[in-house]
Amino acid sequence: MPAASPGLADQAGQLAGEWAPTVGRVLLGLVLAWFGYHELVQPSLWTGYVPVVSTTSSFAVVLVLAHGWLLLVLALAIIAGIATRAAAAIAAVLLLEIVISLTATGGLSDLTLRDVGVLGLAVCLTGRHRQRLVLSR
Repeated sequence: MPAASPGLADQAGQLAGEWAPTVGRVLLGLVLAWFGYHELVQPSLWTGYVPVVSTTSSFAVVLVLAHGWLLLVLALAIIAGIATRAAAAIAAVLLLEIVISLTATGGLSDLTLRDVGVLGLAVCLTGRHRQRLVLSR
């Protein structure tokens, strides 16, 4: 008796398995780009999240602007598939810092737990060796 051909569910599962990391990578990049853009456009709205520094200081604005640029650069690298594992690792460290800071200053909240989820996605992408739509040698 010949082997049964893979069913539609198996084919869909295989397709999802191949493309899920790429979709996750693009979505993570979009989240990072969104927040990076908003930090650059209106940094004064974000100075309250800078730990230890007065929210009204110009130093807090400079830190928010630097953070916004870093988020945008990471987003572009992740979306474009340039050094994706390294960019995801840096994003994971950055998100870990954000989660720790938010937890220390405001405790667990919906905002903090959302960032834990984004952190989890960045960690997962850090460990993924093969992905589609990446620039490689």
